[in-house]
Amino acid sequence: MKNLQGIVKSNGKAVSFDKKQHVFRQGELDEHLYFVSSGILKAYYTSNDGKENVKSFIAEQNFITSLSSAVSKSQCTFSLVAVEQSKLVKVPIDIFFKEASKNLILANELNQLLLNLAMKKERREFELLTLCAEERCQLLLDEQPKLWQSVTQNEIAQYLGITPVALSRIKHRLTKVS
Repeated sequence: MKNLQGIVKSNGKAVSFDKKQHVFRQGELDEHLYFVSSGILKAYYTSNDGKENVKSFIAEQNFITSLSSAVSKSQCTFSLVAVEQSKLVKVPIDIFFKEASKNLILANELNQLLLNLAMKKERREFELLTLCAEERCQLLLDEQPKLWQSVTQNEIAQYLGITPVALSRIKHRLTKVS
């Protein structure tokens, strides 16, 4: 019986992306689920006035998709770009659903993957709505220290919902406390 990784191995296509190369863009159609073999990706929204808001960073050994596009066959609501050289495996999401209809173990794994994505989104909302900028910054430092070497200050500030100047001040305060 196949599991998620088995489907990725047997049906996936390896793809590589250079730094700053897009996997997909907001407004496009993309019907794939991606497994990140190596590298870091940035998912972000672009407002009508061209402002970027970072949704999340996706590190290796994680899955990413635009559910709106892959499942509903509508436009991607966000863009996905490589922050560094990245290797992914892409699989049409319909293959997962087709196989899951015949395989309870795979169906449960797929449900868990989708639940994990929903919980990640819920946690992100909680952090943005209830934590101050300094707490969000400290949490990111504690939980994802590699990001600080791979991602620009501007991107981290966008992710935290603050300006680069505010980030600089917070980092200065946090290093004084340590």
